[in-house]
Amino acid sequence: MVRHAIVLAAAFAAALTPATCFGESSKPLPAKATQELPAELLALLEQKKMPKYSPILVRLFKDEAELEVWKQDTAGRFQLLKTYPICRWSGDLGPKLYEGDRQAPEGFYTVTPELMNPNSNFYLSINLGYPNSFDRANKRNGSFLMIHGDCWSSGCYAMTDEQISEIYSLARDSFRGGRTSFQVQAYPFRLTPVNLARHRNNPNLPFWQMLKVGNDHFETTQLEPKVDVCNRRYVFDAQPSPNSPHPLVFNPIEKCPPFVVNPEIARRALEKTARRRARVRAIA
Repeated sequence: MVRHAIVLAAAFAAALTPATCFGESSKPLPAKATQELPAELLALLEQKKMPKYSPILVRLFKDEAELEVWKQDTAGRFQLLKTYPICRWSGDLGPKLYEGDRQAPEGFYTVTPELMNPNSNFYLSINLGYPNSFDRANKRNGSFLMIHGDCWSSGCYAMTDEQISEIYSLARDSFRGGRTSFQVQAYPFRLTPVNLARHRNNPNLPFWQMLKVGNDHFETTQLEPKVDVCNRRYVFDAQPSPNSPHPLVFNPIEKCPPFVVNPEIARRALEKTARRRARVRAIA
């Protein structure tokens, strides 16, 4: 445990070094951070019509212990590229609340190039950017929450070194394509009506139902949901009210401004929920 604590501290310090992900400093990058994607994965990209440098989106599911990488195809929609088994994640189902609770985060996060660490002591790592504006508005704190290798976790999502090598390379290539960030969606489990009903007595249910809105927007459109925070809540795909003369301005801790949800996205999400509920009733 002492050795792990020392290693963890060193890795976290290294993760804060900015703008060294893609050779912007004079220090050469380690080979593990520059290696090409495996031939099998390159072939899969071609098969699924996904340009090598197109954007990605990552989804994490604790209960199923799965990490999904979605990638934009030539039609501009995100399609599932590959599902990786999560080697380890720590804590329980539910969001991270404070430093030292050993909880892996849940929510919507944005990863930028400076959050990529090619010199991690956990092989390679990607900082989730916790706490985000929602977390801070709800007085949640913590630091150095990662997706990393080494298959060892203390509040992180740990993968094998081989897995994180692929995930890191996919993220790196999406930045090389001109994208300045990618979205990570972290969930307690797949947010189906059955799973939510199974956890209906969990005190985190209202939080999970809020996350489900963003989940449904993504699954029904295959487009990255636009995420804002106001009144200490997530808001997805908000746009100004009709005839509004002012752009939307969101403050995480203040009352939400008047807005509407993109009506086409809202319609698709409601239809999806209705279909799933109908299937549940049929099974019951």
